[in-house]
Amino acid sequence: MSGTTASGSGRTAGVPRLTGGGANRWTVLIVLCVSLLFVALDTTILYVAVPSVTEDLRPGPVELLWIVDVYPLIAASLLILFGTLGDRVGRRRILLLGYGLFGLASAAAALAPNPQILMVARALLGIGGAMIMPATLSILRQVFPDRRERAVAIGVWSAVAAVGAAVGPVLGGFLVENFWWGSVFLINIPMMAAMLLIGRWLLPESRGERNGPWDVIGAIVAALGVLGIVLGVKRIGSGEPVVGLTTLLPIVLGILLLVLFVRRQRRREHPLIDVRLFARPAFGTSVTCIVLAMLALVGLQLIAVQYLQLVLGLSPLETGLRMLPLVFAAMAAGLTGSKMLQALGPRAMVSLGFVLTAVAVLCLTAMSSQDRPWLLSLGFVLLGFGFQSTLFGAYESMLSEAPAEQSGGAAAIGETSYQLGAGIGVALLGSVMNAAYAPGLTHVDGVPKRVSASAAHSLGEAYKVAAGLSEGAKAALRETAREAFVRGLHITLVASAVLLLVGAGIALRLPRRAADSTERAEADGEPAPGDHPAGAGRGSGEPAPASSGR
Repeated sequence: MSGTTASGSGRTAGVPRLTGGGANRWTVLIVLCVSLLFVALDTTILYVAVPSVTEDLRPGPVELLWIVDVYPLIAASLLILFGTLGDRVGRRRILLLGYGLFGLASAAAALAPNPQILMVARALLGIGGAMIMPATLSILRQVFPDRRERAVAIGVWSAVAAVGAAVGPVLGGFLVENFWWGSVFLINIPMMAAMLLIGRWLLPESRGERNGPWDVIGAIVAALGVLGIVLGVKRIGSGEPVVGLTTLLPIVLGILLLVLFVRRQRRREHPLIDVRLFARPAFGTSVTCIVLAMLALVGLQLIAVQYLQLVLGLSPLETGLRMLPLVFAAMAAGLTGSKMLQALGPRAMVSLGFVLTAVAVLCLTAMSSQDRPWLLSLGFVLLGFGFQSTLFGAYESMLSEAPAEQSGGAAAIGETSYQLGAGIGVALLGSVMNAAYAPGLTHVDGVPKRVSASAAHSLGEAYKVAAGLSEGAKAALRETAREAFVRGLHITLVASAVLLLVGAGIALRLPRRAADSTERAEADGEPAPGDHPAGAGRGSGEPAPASSGR
């Protein structure tokens, strides 16, 4: 969709002028992807550094939980705020501010002398990440107005996001084993400094319509609503009871705040987000598919890491290397996504992606306490390709359905859905895993009931309490716990496959094929790209502006 022509300007609001021809757009894409890579890395890179952080800074259990969780919590809650602010004040401006804050916060985290400063630094990293994530996707939407080119760009963008999150444990394991835990943050500083300089010189500025005041109250209400839901879900995922003051209350308050946000946006003449977008089948269905895909896979990924380390006994670096087939398959799906989208259409691509991922998950039920590297590699290849195909098709359909002037808000919705799905997935599949694992530890021969009860909390806890037992009881408890974990893993895999098949059914509401930019413009009553509205000048290599029919 095209943006709205600013009165008297002769150009499309929100669509930047690019003066370097077609090649310049792809250079901009490289900058955006490198930015996203380091933000995605930080979502997982700290996992393998937790033991070193614990040994060095001696945080308490609650402090350690916040050190790990405060980054995704803050980032998820502020995506809508900064996405819509970028539409108003300029997406490049928000992105550059995000670069600066992310680099400074990384320096503070790397040199943190105590847990409190590390928590604050991680919170600031979350703010910087929330500035960067939606800005990269909304600028991409503006720089590539043609849907075919945009599909290629989104494929590259989504592949980089997958690579960042998956490579995080590999890179983190290497850095921690060879340097110290602060190095997982230190690597961000030179890259963010370079991105700040390159981005200021190269990236185009763009913004949406600037009619009416920015809804500050609405942005804060949305941020607090998302924060409440994500906080409650993460507490459930950490093992706290579902019905409790610290779990159910934040979720209920978060839902109420989001309901108030939606009601407020419907009443406002110039809303932060046009909630009518959700009435469009392609947009609402795409968002639902993103949530379901993340819900089914992210919790499973964390469980798989535990399987590789605790059951098979691999080191953090070896664990990351074992997951590289998933990374390469996701990259392949992202890079070929545009051709698949044109050949299959959004409906078939997303549905088949869900089905392929479900098949991969069910194949992994053949895993046991014995190492089967070829089976794991095959399962991860199918998993990475299917999962990334699903996300690619859903993101492309969602972003193409949103008007250009609202691309920041649309990108923020997509990223918030991603984060919500991830948080809910960890809580839901973690709960399924715990429910399936614990009964196997109710009685172990030669092990006191009190010790068995402690071991039932997790496989890591079982190994810890087993260390204080006699050799016979120690071996019995470790073996029983491993078998219970593998059995729980199989049940969790089946539950994940069911969620994925539900997603395949929901994806059938997507359009049968991806309309090209000409068809999309005609459907909205807008001039097609390449047409020249009266009075609209354009420079060499610029996308043709279009006036809005709205």
